Amino acid sequence: MLLSIGAVIFGLIVLVWSADRFVDGAAATAKHYGMSALLIGMLIIGFGTSAPEIVVSILASVNGNPGLALGNGFGSNIANVALILGFTAVLSPIAVKSGVLRTELPLLVGATLLVGALMLDFDISRLDAAIMLAAFLGLMGYSIIKSMKGAGDDGFVQEVESGLEEAMPIKKAIFWVVLGLVLLVASSRLLVWGAIDIATYFGVSDLVIGLTVVAIGTSLPELAASVAAVRKNEHDLAIGNVIGSNLFNTLVVVGLAGVIHPLSLEPIVLYRDWVVMAGLTVSLFALGYGVLGRRRINRFEGALLLAAYTAYGYFLYISAVGA
Repeated sequence: MLLSIGAVIFGLIVLVWSADRFVDGAAATAKHYGMSALLIGMLIIGFGTSAPEIVVSILASVNGNPGLALGNGFGSNIANVALILGFTAVLSPIAVKSGVLRTELPLLVGATLLVGALMLDFDISRLDAAIMLAAFLGLMGYSIIKSMKGAGDDGFVQEVESGLEEAMPIKKAIFWVVLGLVLLVASSRLLVWGAIDIATYFGVSDLVIGLTVVAIGTSLPELAASVAAVRKNEHDLAIGNVIGSNLFNTLVVVGLAGVIHPLSLEPIVLYRDWVVMAGLTVSLFALGYGVLGRRRINRFEGALLLAAYTAYGYFLYISAVGA
């Protein structure tokens, strides 16, 4: 058991570190070969912050653990909104100003509803998964075209460009891409093995482990990015990071896992976990649009998000122990 716990902790540390190195190397390589800052920001950096979830869910699906794959995707979305944005807002209220971000919020709501509709038969077939991936490609194409039209005066795009100013030699960049990818896969395999072993030992489902331990661990890059963005007074980056990551998790993480191995769902995944994820997404939509009169997430609302995550975690615990 101690070996499994150590594997999860060590796997998470290496997973988060290697994802960061991979993103740095991939962004520098793409810039070296002429890719625009906008595309680097939306594709490579967006992929990179969700790389831990993607790799873990793919390996879990390959190993025949659909609960862990799905729990990781949904659990990361729940943690991103309730835990990460909640914690970040308690540190400093998050203002929402960018038109690009306010456009992406309804896209996230739409993606969440699409996945819920595909799950109504308690199964994610390869066709369902392909629909998710196709929807993601469509959304990315729409976002890129829209952003390119107004990229010059958008704060989010400007921040992406400023973050890419420091050059990295191409050999060093390729080295980090290769090493980062190798470590991503190796640490994910270690994490999946440890998580499954812990679930077996305590007699809980791999779904619960995916929704909690694995989801929180793979969301650490989003936590670091959001806190850093708020400290720099780049509030749009904090919420935009979460929106982009949740789009990846909802459509790509679950979609790739389903394409590799069709996912049979427990009804509770739809009635409990998807409902919580959808509810938090709608609450983010409301806060982002300023339904309550101000386009920001203040400290009180951040505390409410944290309370919601605590309540959800407690409900998972009660469900797991069968109390």
